[in-house]
Amino acid sequence: MNLGAEYLWLIPVLPLLASLISLLIPSRAAASFSAIGAMLLSLLLSLVAFAETVSHPGHHVFNFSWLTFGASRLSFGFLLDPLTGCMLVMVTFVGLLIFIYSTGYMAADPNYAKFFCFMSLFAAGMLGVIVANSLLLLFIAWEIVGLASYLLIGFWFFKPSAALAARKAFITTRIGDVAFFIGVIWLQSCAGTLLFYDNGRGCLEPAATSKMLADLTFVGLPVISAIALLIFCGAAGKSGQVPFHVWLPDAMEGPTPVSALIHAATMVAAGVFLVARVYPLMEATPAGSAPQSIPLIVITWVGAITALFAALIAVAQNDIKRILAYSTVSQLGYMMMGLGVGGIFVGIFHLITHAFFKALLFLGAGSVIHGAHEEQDITRLGGLKKTMPVTFFAYAVGMMALSGVPLLFSGFWSKDEILHSALNWPVSKLPFILGLLGAFLTAFYMTRQVVYVFYGVERSKAHENKSVFTVPLMILAGCSILLGFIGTPFWPWFAHYLEPTTSNTEFASGFSWEWIALACLSAVVVLGSILIAWNFYLPSAREEIIRDPLQRKAPGLFTALAHRLYIDELYEGSIIEWTRQAARVIARCEETLFDAIGRITALITLGFGWASRLFDRFVIDFGFDQTCRGLVKGAEAGTWTQSGTIQVYLRNIAVTLAILIVLLAWGCKGT
Repeated sequence: MNLGAEYLWLIPVLPLLASLISLLIPSRAAASFSAIGAMLLSLLLSLVAFAETVSHPGHHVFNFSWLTFGASRLSFGFLLDPLTGCMLVMVTFVGLLIFIYSTGYMAADPNYAKFFCFMSLFAAGMLGVIVANSLLLLFIAWEIVGLASYLLIGFWFFKPSAALAARKAFITTRIGDVAFFIGVIWLQSCAGTLLFYDNGRGCLEPAATSKMLADLTFVGLPVISAIALLIFCGAAGKSGQVPFHVWLPDAMEGPTPVSALIHAATMVAAGVFLVARVYPLMEATPAGSAPQSIPLIVITWVGAITALFAALIAVAQNDIKRILAYSTVSQLGYMMMGLGVGGIFVGIFHLITHAFFKALLFLGAGSVIHGAHEEQDITRLGGLKKTMPVTFFAYAVGMMALSGVPLLFSGFWSKDEILHSALNWPVSKLPFILGLLGAFLTAFYMTRQVVYVFYGVERSKAHENKSVFTVPLMILAGCSILLGFIGTPFWPWFAHYLEPTTSNTEFASGFSWEWIALACLSAVVVLGSILIAWNFYLPSAREEIIRDPLQRKAPGLFTALAHRLYIDELYEGSIIEWTRQAARVIARCEETLFDAIGRITALITLGFGWASRLFDRFVIDFGFDQTCRGLVKGAEAGTWTQSGTIQVYLRNIAVTLAILIVLLAWGCKGT
């Protein structure tokens, strides 16, 4: 069976129909059955599309006219290529497991049907982003993802923290999206089209990119680079990159399946995917210029800083989901850095592996929270290894994959690809150092979390969950191990699949002594970090009341990290406060200046009204009244002829006849 680009629309439409079914038939059975069934069908179609990209690589498009105005035409289209194929399979497969998990996690929620309605809408938006061959169509689906995230993060709207988190996420990502939309408009004006590929006429194809490279902005920056940076602002907002990262940790206020979907497979991955999709814009450089484009340099530095920054904050968090949220921010930084220093394969490989082990970790956290009666503070948990053995095993696999434990786990292979590319980056070695420090901290805070939750003293009553919880965990755990082997230097199949011109699939074709040395260094860093954290936190975990050793040894540092380095407070005291002050100034101007202008305008209008009234009364009405009086008097003067007496009428007739006879006689005499 073949699935051409012209049928790709079916993949996002199926979850969209499921969302409508849940809306129109708000029963629990209809909602879960339609949502899971739609995702299963979308997964099957995605597998067919993936197989098509394996057997027939390249860009396959189906374009059609959407709007025609005058001589201009706005077209939409669908694109099937390796990037589309692998992303479709990842999103639908992980999404399906999360949907199945949700039937158990949300079983007692009174808004069960509404939850699946929003989740299906979310999945439809993300799948629409993936299949779009038009930047405008992608942007429309992008905004659907933003709307659905707002609805899901604030799903428990009766909690003030959830309502605030939803608003924070929506507004923060809108800031990046405004820049993104400006880039869309600018690209349309320069390239004349928003189709990515269109038989050589697309905005990502050489004819358009060469033209935009030749045009310069007023600061000497190529137009294509300026457009790429604007688009990256949208990607940075969705993927929680510094300085837009503040919304992402708060997104865990939604139900845990929402956190898994947002942080693993959909929303945050959309930003990384966007950069990969428009990579020809990002990497374009004028002939004879620097070895790397300005947008990719910016992406690399933003990613490297984000990777280390978020990892530092995660060290001092106690909420099990918030730790994973900051871990997501950090890993997204790695993906961006990978795109900047190594290209599409390096960034997307880590995106794919991260989607599975981060979904595993969030669903594992949900299993812990559900089994421990809604407790999320890791310092109040403990000893769950015995009471929740399946969850512990799956969570341990996810922890080791995220930490990059050597050889067996997928995170090791994808993370090391990023570090290896960063080491060979011609611009600077500092991103490599930042990435290595981030890897150390990742293993450190994840070991801290696992020790506090699963080892030491049992501080809460907990139980293992049903198979609807644990089976998806075990499937994701298996994927977190196996997926790494598709991109190893020993068999770089995935690199060849995504970028056929840059590598081959021969066994050990990516092997080098430099890579071996770096892998050994990475292994030492990760294993050393795990050992240090184990010895550092295990004694504290065995205490009845946990006193964090880092807090005892460096209270100032721990407090600063626990307060997220006061970035939220900085925003609150600067941008948000400035906005409030501006709003107060505007309100004061409205109360004084604008209200005064309104009152003056009202008085002037009232004056015109009085003048009009006087003119009407003493000019128009007076003239009309006088005319009417004259007519009345004339009529009264003529009433003597209408006395009603027959003798008068006969006399008048006789007089009239006499006059007529005289006149006739006079006339006859004259002739």
